[in-house]
Amino acid sequence: MNRSDLQLVLAIRNTGSMVLAAQQLGLSPPVVTKRLALLEASLGLKLFFRTTRQVNPSAEGDVLCERAAVLLRQFEELEETLRDSAHEPSGPIRITSTFGFGRIWLGPALAAFQELYPAVRIDCHLTETLPDLGAQGYDAAVWLWSPKATRLSQWTARTLAQNQRVLVAAPAYLARKSTPKILDELSLHDCLVVRESDAPSHHWHLNKVQDTHSFLANVSGGLSSNSGELVRDWCLAGRGIMLRSTWDIAPQLASGALVRVLPDYAMLEADIQWLAPFRAHTPQRVKLLRDFLEQSFKSQPWAIPKD
Repeated sequence: MNRSDLQLVLAIRNTGSMVLAAQQLGLSPPVVTKRLALLEASLGLKLFFRTTRQVNPSAEGDVLCERAAVLLRQFEELEETLRDSAHEPSGPIRITSTFGFGRIWLGPALAAFQELYPAVRIDCHLTETLPDLGAQGYDAAVWLWSPKATRLSQWTARTLAQNQRVLVAAPAYLARKSTPKILDELSLHDCLVVRESDAPSHHWHLNKVQDTHSFLANVSGGLSSNSGELVRDWCLAGRGIMLRSTWDIAPQLASGALVRVLPDYAMLEADIQWLAPFRAHTPQRVKLLRDFLEQSFKSQPWAIPKD
């Protein structure tokens, strides 16, 4: 039995017709009939039952077809691996990320990668809802992801960079309202909340950076939104304290337009992750992109140097 025999039985099962299988394989119906007969004779098994209208696999034929599908897929993966190792990486990569991180950090990195490998074509889709990666044909997502999240068994994950959400405010707000010295004083301040639900109250899960102890801070204020960008604009305008990822506010922290509040505390639960649908073979071009992004982000280029 060889590869063409596996392709033959799959074509017959999938089409349910000797004539249609012949068309799919580019053969004549008599050739398909003869080859199937030779295969059945060599195995000593009846693989298909034929009627005037349809061809149906026997129990043994079903087993052979299921195994044939796996073997043919492995053949294709092996060939792609060999092609990747022998030639310059080429072909499409479909990737997704959030609007903020995708535009500010991932986009420039993808452009730099594509310049290194001009034969690779990258399609980057920005969204605020993580897609079903495998079902929607994505090679990967670059996403802020918690290790506690569900569905990880469907994907492989690799941390590209650590991420901290920190408390910040504009100097004008702190001059007007004073700077909180302890966590409990947050309840006395206008806190700008990014709402991800319709819950009437909100709280921030914060960690003591030095010892990773977790604390729950109940916060409230007159302004909230489902848009992180809008909340950031309010904070820059001096309307309150917000909790925001350092990658998103690095320029404002560097310029002094925003300053850290309670710098010993941060939210640590969502690092920047490479998520990919589980597959037996990952194309070399996708592996190269994953490694390139890991190298690009691991130093956290958005980090503010410590004084």
